[in-house]
Amino acid sequence: MARRSPAFTAVLTLIAAFLLYLAVPNIGTAVRAARADGAPGVFIARELTCLQHPGHESCVWVGEFRSDDGSIGRSGVEMYGSDRHSYRAGEGTRAVDIGLAGRVYGPGGSNEWVFTALMLAIGLGILLWQYGGALRRTTGRRELVPRS
Repeated sequence: MARRSPAFTAVLTLIAAFLLYLAVPNIGTAVRAARADGAPGVFIARELTCLQHPGHESCVWVGEFRSDDGSIGRSGVEMYGSDRHSYRAGEGTRAVDIGLAGRVYGPGGSNEWVFTALMLAIGLGILLWQYGGALRRTTGRRELVPRS
């Protein structure tokens, strides 16, 4: 098998490290968002904010969140997964605050975990592909040679 260029190995290692740097700190948040694990309450839609992209519009509702027990009250939060047709100004809906600044989630959670899981899998996959052979060689079985 041909040896890889040290520069190629270094670049792939940096890419893997960067992906892991982005993914690992967000694992807990992604799991909480997926499970809608947090303080339940009500999101009141106040303002629709839209960004125009070539051939596409991305909108999100910004408003207020109040937890059911009254311990959390935040304004200026986005409702994850909302779009132009989700709500009307002043309309309330069930939501969950998972502790992420600036965003709340519907009671059904989110699919954000998929992107975090992909970054984690790709980063670990690159490292395993790059260094897996070396690990197998250093931790491989050693045959016992009988002493005479």
